[in-house]
Amino acid sequence: MADVNRGNRPLSPHLQIYRPQITSASSIFTRITGNGLLVGSLLIVWWFLAAAISPEAFAVADGVITSWFGDVVMTLSLLALWYHTLAGVRHLVWDAGYGLELATAEKLGWGCIGGSVVLTILTLFLI
Repeated sequence: MADVNRGNRPLSPHLQIYRPQITSASSIFTRITGNGLLVGSLLIVWWFLAAAISPEAFAVADGVITSWFGDVVMTLSLLALWYHTLAGVRHLVWDAGYGLELATAEKLGWGCIGGSVVLTILTLFLI
């Protein structure tokens, strides 16, 4: 049966009604970090290709990747890699049927954020 009151109700919850939660924010951040990893990957691929092409091309690529801009991109890529990895582990835990309670899911979300920051700092200082 057709819904005759279609125009009289909202299509989705408004932000005044829906309060973003850590679980939704971490899900969005997982997608952002996954796409952001492409930037760092493309920079590394360019560096390898330049090394294979010529010394001049490598000098340009190496100049970019070792500049402050390259350092920022590589550090953010490292952060994104750790976050994306921890979020993937969190999803494996959820797929096994564990940690689905709201309080546990929130703790896992904060754990992904805190863990990725700590692991990024450890990686930067240990390597």
